[in-house]
Amino acid sequence: MSTVAKDRTARGALTHPDITRLDDVNRDVLKPLTGPPGKAWWMMLALCGAGIGMFFGAWGWQMYRGIGVSGLNAPVGWGVYITTFVFWVGIAHSGTLISAILFLFRAPWRQSIYRAAEAMTVFAVMTAGLFPLIHVGRLWHAYWLIPYPNSRFLWPNFKSPLVWDVFAVTTYFTVSAVFFYLGTIPDVAAARDRAGGLRKKLYQVISLGWQGTDRQWHHFGKAYIFLAALATPLVLSVHSVVSWDFAMSIVPGWHATIFAPYFVAGAIFSGVGMVITLTVPMRKFFGLEAYLTTKHYDAMAKLCLLTSMIVLYAYMSEFFMAWYSGEEIERTAFWNRLFGDYWWATWIMLVCNGMVPIMLWFKRVRHSIPALFVISIFINIGMWFERFVIVVTSLHHEYEPFAWGMYRPSVIEMMIMVGSFAWFGFWFLLFTRLLPPIAIQELKEVLPPPMRKQKEAH
Repeated sequence: MSTVAKDRTARGALTHPDITRLDDVNRDVLKPLTGPPGKAWWMMLALCGAGIGMFFGAWGWQMYRGIGVSGLNAPVGWGVYITTFVFWVGIAHSGTLISAILFLFRAPWRQSIYRAAEAMTVFAVMTAGLFPLIHVGRLWHAYWLIPYPNSRFLWPNFKSPLVWDVFAVTTYFTVSAVFFYLGTIPDVAAARDRAGGLRKKLYQVISLGWQGTDRQWHHFGKAYIFLAALATPLVLSVHSVVSWDFAMSIVPGWHATIFAPYFVAGAIFSGVGMVITLTVPMRKFFGLEAYLTTKHYDAMAKLCLLTSMIVLYAYMSEFFMAWYSGEEIERTAFWNRLFGDYWWATWIMLVCNGMVPIMLWFKRVRHSIPALFVISIFINIGMWFERFVIVVTSLHHEYEPFAWGMYRPSVIEMMIMVGSFAWFGFWFLLFTRLLPPIAIQELKEVLPPPMRKQKEAH
């Protein structure tokens, strides 16, 4: 093999072939924190600010006028609010998957994307946690969901899925936030050493006096492994609990044992899609092309493809079991999904989650970042509609024909749903300016040592 061919082969084997010096990592990754953010960042922040105003304005109007301003009715008591809650919980899962599970398996492409994925997890849980509060209508009574000592011996109804959601969301948020914060400490210390003014004082506080000594690294490594091992089963258990919100009932279309793995696969699918949606603009705006390479997007695209096939298999299993069971009500429910009043939502779900990801079989598509960005948008849309189909089509057409009814989301519900994306985007934009968006120290660990390369050249 010629020298040129050898060089190309060696370069192709590297995850970050354009990073040649360790000092460049600090300079490039910390640049978004110290340099001007640019017009695009300010425009997106202003857009998110307007969306947050719309979100809280609509929520305030609902509290003033009552839950009747929503489109919720009998029989559809869970509508856009629970749909969006499940969507955001699903988004939250991929961050922990990429960070914890890939860390335990020592995946070589994890370092550049896990920080953004972990931040996405924390902000998505923060967003999801708002929806049970919105859904109860009377916010000032939401504390009834939490067990607390009181003289009247009143306890929440533990049979209620809303209580399960409280435990699932609070547990997952606590572990995810601690895991995220712990991983940032060495990089915040690196940012502290280059910052000045108020920003330096902030970093001094949150870096907890990190000096990078052997003792600190030893304890850091132990704590990180422990939290990774603790967070991994949470990825599986929390979204399983959310799936049991549905599966424990006798509603046609919900009462299925496949719901837990089906929900977990869907959560990973939607979460990886959202990581692609978030990191593509971040890579472009902050000049991080050398750190988020086609190898990272190729790996995420393969994960999307795998989970897409699992989700599509789950869809087909549900339809097959409804037909094979011979139960008329179950058959009618799934026939109604495909050809009933909400046929358009079901077909959007099938096209976005089952057909569009087929393009990821082609390497040329996986290596095209604009194409991946567009596909990730389709995945996000499809996964929101998956939850809409599960919630609405099952509830509006249950057992008794006299109880059937239509549900149409109100303007208030749609404003709150759209505003939740602005709320999520606002926190993510702040994250890109306050914390290193890529793990500096871990990235340096996977880069080839420069001295060893020089010796090989001789």
